[in-house]
Amino acid sequence: MNQWYYVDTAQQRQGPIDAPGLAALHRSGQIADDTLVWRDGMDQWQPLAGRATELGLAAVAAPAAAAPAAPLATAGTEAAGDNAAEERPLTGRAVFTAQEPRQGQYVPPQLEPALAAGTAYGGGSAGDAPYAPPQAPVNTGTRVVTGGEVVYAGFWKRVAASIIDGVVVGIGGSILSFMVMALLGLGLSVSFADIAMGTAPIVLQLANYAVSMAVAVAYFAGFHASRMQATPGKMAVGIKVVRSNGEPISLARGVGRYFGYLLSYLLLLIGYLMAAFTERKQALHDFICDTLVVDKWAYTDHPEWQRRELGVVTIVVLVLGGLLLLGLIVMMIAVFGILFASFR
Repeated sequence: MNQWYYVDTAQQRQGPIDAPGLAALHRSGQIADDTLVWRDGMDQWQPLAGRATELGLAAVAAPAAAAPAAPLATAGTEAAGDNAAEERPLTGRAVFTAQEPRQGQYVPPQLEPALAAGTAYGGGSAGDAPYAPPQAPVNTGTRVVTGGEVVYAGFWKRVAASIIDGVVVGIGGSILSFMVMALLGLGLSVSFADIAMGTAPIVLQLANYAVSMAVAVAYFAGFHASRMQATPGKMAVGIKVVRSNGEPISLARGVGRYFGYLLSYLLLLIGYLMAAFTERKQALHDFICDTLVVDKWAYTDHPEWQRRELGVVTIVVLVLGGLLLLGLIVMMIAVFGILFASFR
């Protein structure tokens, strides 16, 4: 038996539910004729009235002829006409037009199938997957919207982002450093074994540190000052870096923030731990550079899309990081135990 999904009045996707259950909801008045429904095999969401026969519903009004769909409205009304001179109340559903640009457009999870099909009411390609992944960038515009609620990034989200970024920078920096040291080593007649064993001349060691530092600075400063306002680690957990007034940071401020970040670590991580206790979740480097780490939808037109919970990505990264740390601790204890036994 086919399993159905429907969009409730709060625009939340509900289901799965079988056909008799969906019909019962309609008879009880919990869903209406124009409620959007979908099941496997349908290439787009459709009003319930369009599936009345299949669901065994009687006396359901046929859906009105589809008019050109209007863009998604967010201010409580949806515009009608080319000049939006006429407005009418929203009917509890969002409408996407097939002509509306999709690049960089946020798609609420409950409406992913509708947009994947082209429109909530009609149109679109039959080959589109009903559960295509949503396009959810951080904030691809430069417009700063103030006055709304701001959800600050919690300590554990920042830890998860740091773990991801540390892995990316560590791997990328190591590869690039080895390449540079190898080229310098060939020019200085230093063998690869000397480089691998750490016995290379001081110039190679300095080159290694310089390359690693350059990669880290370019990574953090570049991504934080980009339109995304976040490193890949921060993007993964849904947070970004802004000025204290919500504006994007400059590249120069991003560079300064990285060196402030190093200072936070040099102070026995105390500077970083400050993010767990300060009012706006600021670490030492945030205070130094006048920055905030906030939810990716803060200071945008949709502050209601901000999330306070950790999220699946954050939890998974924290668990894996904890297991890795535990493994390192066990290994160190074992090594020290062997060394201690050998000196007895």
